[in-house]
Amino acid sequence: MATRNRLLAALLAPIAILALSACEKTPEPPPSGAPDKARPAPAAPAGSTSPGAAAPQRKGPTDVAYDVPEGWQKAENPSPMRKATFKIPRAEGDSEDAEMSVSQAGGTIDQNVQRWSGQFERGKDDTTTRQDRKVGELSVTVVEIHGTFSGGMGMPGAAPAGPKPNWALLGAIVETDGSLTFFKLTGPEKTVTAAKPAFEKFVESLRAK
Repeated sequence: MATRNRLLAALLAPIAILALSACEKTPEPPPSGAPDKARPAPAAPAGSTSPGAAAPQRKGPTDVAYDVPEGWQKAENPSPMRKATFKIPRAEGDSEDAEMSVSQAGGTIDQNVQRWSGQFERGKDDTTTRQDRKVGELSVTVVEIHGTFSGGMGMPGAAPAGPKPNWALLGAIVETDGSLTFFKLTGPEKTVTAAKPAFEKFVESLRAK
């Protein structure tokens, strides 16, 4: 009986070894192009949108409407970059009318305020003031600058005009979708100062178009 058991054990030993080897064998990777079910799909990048997802909300309106003050005269645009131009009649004693330009362009509000400020040579008594306001649903930055005006009024490609002492600027920058909308009134200081009440009413009339 013992001899029979030893013989049976000798026959079963190779089979057990083969079965154990098969269990420990590392599985082969799937063929190229086949999906790997053991690995989760990579996460989508932050901020990405899947097909059919809603588009992000726009920041502000695309354009601005306004009421033109009485006495401001619509003029021909000297450049295709302008959306509108208005002449403000000169005050007594001034040699030139003031001008309001309407345009849209890129850049930040700070960059454009600095650009406007850089168009003036200012003495110790000259100032630049800035106010951030909410006019209805619009975010508006109002700027006032006094000093010697040195640029920004000439025709494109023309020689720059000489410095204009005792000039001023009243400006409003509106945050609109994709770009900023600019309302820039420049001219002799007396004329600009006289036009300031009308300019304030103009700013209060700004609204989404």
